[in-house]
Amino acid sequence: MNEAPPMPIQFAATVVIVRDADPQYEIFMLRRTSSAVFAGGMYVFPGGMLDAADAADDHTEVITPPSSAQAGQTAAAGPDWQRFWIAGIRETFEEGGFLLAYDKNGEMLSYNAENEQRFIDYRGALHRGEISLFDICRKESLSLALDRIHYYNRLITPPGRTRRFDTLFFIAKAPPSQTGFHDGFETVDNRWISPDAAIDAHEQETFGLMRATRRQLEEFKAHKTTSEMMMNVENKSIFTTLAMAQVPD
Repeated sequence: MNEAPPMPIQFAATVVIVRDADPQYEIFMLRRTSSAVFAGGMYVFPGGMLDAADAADDHTEVITPPSSAQAGQTAAAGPDWQRFWIAGIRETFEEGGFLLAYDKNGEMLSYNAENEQRFIDYRGALHRGEISLFDICRKESLSLALDRIHYYNRLITPPGRTRRFDTLFFIAKAPPSQTGFHDGFETVDNRWISPDAAIDAHEQETFGLMRATRRQLEEFKAHKTTSEMMMNVENKSIFTTLAMAQVPD
């Protein structure tokens, strides 16, 4: 009997958005629709698969590259690192409504009464494939803030699974005026929640988590403040790659 060919690996990027809170910093999480093929009904971080449109060769004028201090991050991510950074920003906007970009004055984009509906419309159009993230940047004089998202670690689904992903996880601080909101299609709820509270709610069976998400939260709970968390990730020099099978229940 011929063996089935191995499932191809799909590359993906996930961004963990954090903000200040008391007694512990909070993370933005989305609940996927129960009808989703992958992680249905679970709370996840914003993210998704890389797209051909994430290639940025012709779009350097709307990109702020990672800082020199992030050289270790980009080297660890591999030669295709830029597509992961851009996919992370794109998916975070599509799924969570955060657009990690600088405005024409070099400040992080702020939503206000004048532009909020416009960016809601852009988000829908991007989701439908009617506009690219780069086109939005050109229309609004924005530059994607690749220097504001930091590579954290990598998870790879081992052979034998029905779907296989090679996912880079990033950490980013939420821009002050952006609070995030689920898209109403792939995701049906959103929560700002601390790592401790998320794990406690999961143990009480009121907050569904995949093993990989739970594993990340167990690491994140070591920190109490956003500053602590960001200092840890910005100074990171060792980037772990885990197979899902290594993630404990």
